Amino acid sequence: MNKLVLRTVVPLILLILWWVTPAGSTSPFWPPLPDILAAFRETWLFERAGSDIVPSLARLLAGLVCAVVTGIGLGAAMGRLPLLDAALAPLIRFCRAVPGPALVPVAVVLLGIGDTSKIAVIAFVSIFPVLLNTVDAVRGLDPHWDDVARSYRLSTRQRVTAVYLPAAAPQIAVGIRTGLGIAFIMIVITELYAATNGVGFVTLTARNAFDVPQMWAGTVLLGLLGVALNGLFLILERRVLRRHLAMTTERN
Repeated sequence: MNKLVLRTVVPLILLILWWVTPAGSTSPFWPPLPDILAAFRETWLFERAGSDIVPSLARLLAGLVCAVVTGIGLGAAMGRLPLLDAALAPLIRFCRAVPGPALVPVAVVLLGIGDTSKIAVIAFVSIFPVLLNTVDAVRGLDPHWDDVARSYRLSTRQRVTAVYLPAAAPQIAVGIRTGLGIAFIMIVITELYAATNGVGFVTLTARNAFDVPQMWAGTVLLGLLGVALNGLFLILERRVLRRHLAMTTERN
């Protein structure tokens, strides 16, 4: 109960300070909170919800799904095959070192200004937490799991899908959660460059038009979307990993 109160009180205090501090302000860069909320209500609750929020979330989901599928598949293979890991490790280290924003103009040149380039950049940047966590999780499994798989005469595919990945699921979930955060950052960055819609595009357009309340409204929306996506993922993670959480609780 105390944690719930603290989680409620601190944001409430900050909201009150935000409401009171710029009240009566004449600075064009620090508009009163009611003006920001009015811009938020007018733009994001009615006008642009379908035309900009939905495309942003669709790109985010598409890029993250590509990253998760590829990262888990390749990570499981690298975790079980040391030669493949040794062959691909230098390339992965190099690709991981490339800053995500630097890939945006390259992707636009190669793939155009449509959704394909944005999804490709999001998938490329967010794959590494999933990939590396999968490699470490699969490689660190107890050898007992191999004995169990051999005793049941499971094929390689059955071992991966029914033994290795379920056992490594908690650590893989951590990688996916990290990848989700990176993907959310990248969807905003990709929409700031050669885009025609999306939350990032509208926010940048508002800044260029000197519509500061609209710009702040876009920033507030991005924060709310980030919190909502993280909360939804945590709910999904608890449901999927319910058995692991129950086993951990019993051990403790």
